[in-house]
Amino acid sequence: MNKKDLLYYIKPEQQNEQDLHTILAMHPEVQFVSLMGVDFAGNDTDEKIPMKIFLEDTADFLEGSAAQTDGSSVVLPGIATLNNARVDLTVDKSVNWYVDYNYEHFDAESGKMVGTLRIPCYLIHNDNHVCSRSILKDTLDHVEKELLAMFKEYPVIAGLEHVNLADIEKLIFTCATELEFWVKSPAEDAPVEALHSSQIMQEQYWQRTRGNVRTALEQTIQTLELYGLEPEMGHKECGGVKGQIDGSGHMTHVMEQLEVDWKFNVGVQTADNELLARIIVKEVFRMNGLEVSFQAKPIPG
Repeated sequence: MNKKDLLYYIKPEQQNEQDLHTILAMHPEVQFVSLMGVDFAGNDTDEKIPMKIFLEDTADFLEGSAAQTDGSSVVLPGIATLNNARVDLTVDKSVNWYVDYNYEHFDAESGKMVGTLRIPCYLIHNDNHVCSRSILKDTLDHVEKELLAMFKEYPVIAGLEHVNLADIEKLIFTCATELEFWVKSPAEDAPVEALHSSQIMQEQYWQRTRGNVRTALEQTIQTLELYGLEPEMGHKECGGVKGQIDGSGHMTHVMEQLEVDWKFNVGVQTADNELLARIIVKEVFRMNGLEVSFQAKPIPG
């Protein structure tokens, strides 16, 4: 599943027409392009644009004039209406672009998994940015502007007398995240009483993972490494119950809470990384016969 000879991401300095054509020519298994915008509900758009179209119109894609959608495709309440629904997607060339592989579809010539190059974008409506990514970027830009202005006005702060704050030219905001999720066997439910008792008795704290849960967790960490997220840890969390073993030695009635952590990054890149990590977690655990939920409390109570 995880092969080091595949293309997993493209860095910002490589996101020009010449380098893109060179890189993609070396990886014919990447056969589609997807423009990924994130609406106000946190939904990330996904399409399947043939790579041939992208290579023919690369300059237009990079300038953001090659794709548009309408308000029915994204959640933009009070913004995109029936008589004014056009939403443009403009490419973000300041973050990594990732390749999303289909673990169940293989290229007939190379035998490699078919990949889709997912390009993060901003959603534009009436020349205004209207998406979660732009809100995060604008917020960080505003805070930086206000802090730099304050540093110019008050160049000395208690505890930092040795630093002339007026000399600071730029602020870089780093963010970190962790991803907690629940995994369970499909069509099998754990009794609420068992979940409650397990949590009260703290039976699951940092316990050893077993069976397909362990396999999926290890594969997830390996995959995150290939995508450059620099994973730091994966472990069990407090929720869940002890799984059972069927007659063939396979785990059944799995219901466990897990957590995966990776290295911090700058603001918008951190948000993109979490979206990528969610996709990886869902796909890897699904390939191991397990369902994933990112709800903090997937059951009432």
